[in-house]
Amino acid sequence: MSSRFAASLIAATLGLTALAVQAAPATYKIDDDHTYATFAISHFGASVNRARFDKADGTIEFDKVARKGKIDVTVDVKSIASGSAEFDKHLQAPDLFNAEKFPTLRFVSDRLVYKGGKLTEVPGQLTLLGQTHPVTLKVKQFACYDNPMAKTEACGGDFEAVIDRSQWGMNFGADFGITKKVTIGATIEAFKQ
Repeated sequence: MSSRFAASLIAATLGLTALAVQAAPATYKIDDDHTYATFAISHFGASVNRARFDKADGTIEFDKVARKGKIDVTVDVKSIASGSAEFDKHLQAPDLFNAEKFPTLRFVSDRLVYKGGKLTEVPGQLTLLGQTHPVTLKVKQFACYDNPMAKTEACGGDFEAVIDRSQWGMNFGADFGITKKVTIGATIEAFKQ
């Protein structure tokens, strides 16, 4: 074997190794200060009731080169904030989120959908009130950047879906005209570990 061939072989091997290292998925930890879940539901076609859950935890595995990833986010139901203490209390009651029996809700995904190089959907499973059903979050925006304060890469986005709450057994008010359709949202940022 010539020394020129050997050098080429070594360079190619090192190049493939470097590419494999770059393509490895990275783990990102959810940043609670920039992550929350929301919901919005029409109130008799007049106003829209909105609230957010302020405490979330979880991890994301993300391979930017392969465009693959996994998401596992858990939300604390008792962290709900609507702007009305009385409404928050009702939202946590047994006929709605039943926070005592089901203190968390969870979204898990092991697939990311890209179109034209852009992340467009995150199909996954939403567990609410002890039941798990498929939900596909539409991506409103998504980016990764170097966070100057955390001194690491951050990835995050804004996601949305419309669900039928009765799938999870949340039927309060449906018999007197409150819609079953709910817009749910997730604003997530996570720091590379």
